[in-house]
Amino acid sequence: MHSVPWRLITAAAVLMAGSASAQTPFKAGIADPVNTVLAWWMAQSAGFYKAQGLDVSILNMNGGSRGAEELAAGRIDAMHVGLSSVIRLNASGGDLRLVGSLSNVVRFTLFSAPGVRTGADLKGGVIAVSTAGSESDTTVNLALERFGLKRADVRFKDYGGGPARLAAVKAGEVKATMLNEPFRTLARQQGVNVLMDLAAEQAPWVFSGITVRTASLKDARERDRLKRFLKGTIEGNYAALTDAKRAKAVLANELHNTSERTIDIAYEDFAKQSPLNLEPSQKGAENILAQLAPGRGKLDDYIDGSLLDEIRKEGFIAQMEAKYKRN
Repeated sequence: MHSVPWRLITAAAVLMAGSASAQTPFKAGIADPVNTVLAWWMAQSAGFYKAQGLDVSILNMNGGSRGAEELAAGRIDAMHVGLSSVIRLNASGGDLRLVGSLSNVVRFTLFSAPGVRTGADLKGGVIAVSTAGSESDTTVNLALERFGLKRADVRFKDYGGGPARLAAVKAGEVKATMLNEPFRTLARQQGVNVLMDLAAEQAPWVFSGITVRTASLKDARERDRLKRFLKGTIEGNYAALTDAKRAKAVLANELHNTSERTIDIAYEDFAKQSPLNLEPSQKGAENILAQLAPGRGKLDDYIDGSLLDEIRKEGFIAQMEAKYKRN
């Protein structure tokens, strides 16, 4: 794997940004500070968004569904959230579209409280999720099915981000919760029981996506702004996948109070599972649609690939492949 010197990447980005007009504000929300955000953090750190004429603010919304609701209300421009939230909000009158994917497989492990050792032990108990309808909520269905349980057999409670959910399961306030990196590694290090490791199965799922308002895709100025955001993100992804040292430094800066080993695991997990050019998995989308909206609607009601198609046709992907020696 070839690595582009970081000083050259950053210098080029700064030169491009300096020649651009005034930066346009852009608010991008995340559900939690997790490793699937790395492409955004890299793009911001290296100046790729500024090179695209954008002043990007990355805001922690403390839950995917909560952030998607803020997006639908027009208070942010894009949200880092899985397809489940898009389907849920559109079913209740929203009009969102997922325009790119940052992870195409389930990234969660189900951890349980002291004394909860089997699926049967979950019955009647509380499962902690970030927010209702988020990936930490909908992926619990996969585990419950394996245990021969239904959603009605347990109760769900919003707890927000990974740190709060980890604390709740350790204290026995809830019976279980889904966690992904870096909180998955922290839970293992702290001896929390693994009830089911869905992440190890690599089940197709549009787990972390870039979601926008459909109205923004129809407005020429907004559409151009979204395309520039995607270009910056794609380059951030290429940079992260070709410069592990710099990527880990960015992760360490964003994932506070984590050990070097935890950062190594979080990066390895990212590198194995990040779709290089942000293409959503059709199989993963079909799996979610079959679970949440069987027989209702089609993928085009929730996913819009037109921006990525334009970016590829304009030659941007070819430029990235040449610049970062990837194919």
